[in-house]
Amino acid sequence: MSKCQGRSLPFSISQNFLTSSAIIRRLLKKTDITKTDTVLEIGAGKGHITAALLEKSNQVIAVEIDPRLTEYLKNKFDRAENLTLVQDDFLKTPLPTTPYKVFANIPFSRTTEIIRKLTSAKNPPSEAWLTMEKGAAKRFCGKPNDNLNSLLLKPFFNLEVVWHFCREDFHPAPRVDTVLLHISKKTAPDLPFAIRSQYTEFLNRSFKCGLVKPQGLFTQKQIKTALKLAGLSPLEPSGDILYIQWLCLFRCYMDFIIKKE
Repeated sequence: MSKCQGRSLPFSISQNFLTSSAIIRRLLKKTDITKTDTVLEIGAGKGHITAALLEKSNQVIAVEIDPRLTEYLKNKFDRAENLTLVQDDFLKTPLPTTPYKVFANIPFSRTTEIIRKLTSAKNPPSEAWLTMEKGAAKRFCGKPNDNLNSLLLKPFFNLEVVWHFCREDFHPAPRVDTVLLHISKKTAPDLPFAIRSQYTEFLNRSFKCGLVKPQGLFTQKQIKTALKLAGLSPLEPSGDILYIQWLCLFRCYMDFIIKKE
């Protein structure tokens, strides 16, 4: 039997729902979700995706904020033994402590918060497939240029758009182009997870104050020397900095600046 827990919350997040079972099946074929997996669904709505996940995975944890929809789901899946139904705001809901994957049609207004919660967790999902506005997905992928959000993710996760939706796939139809973004945890991250907090602090400070002293961390000569010794090209006059250049400067920050403090 499905389980329902959590307190009643107001329905405050609008969402565009995927209702076509054919499209949902096609999307799930883009994943490697199997009968051995636990899958977390964010915003279960009326259960169209939930039903497909129950067939494809071992266990589904479906989080829904709307008490009315939660009650509807409880009745709809009253015989589902592999469903845990949680009524709560996902951003306030504890994540699983055991391995899991995520498949969800998330509310566009909470995209950044949801991705931040999933990827900054002590136990992030091994993989996540999330519907979102195309522009947001491009920014998280660092296209056309890297930004703070993409740089925070790149050392630890691979990101790729794997599906482009038609607006008519949703009800109601969104006003923006929508895609399915695949986020997968790197088996060999570019930086150890143990120093992730220092990397985050480094990026936040650099984006706020710039790289160059007096507000930044380096002199122009230090930046030029570090990149040259690493066999990398100097920084562009435009100010655009490549991901590999950011990694190089962070490693210099850890090796020379942190150790001297």
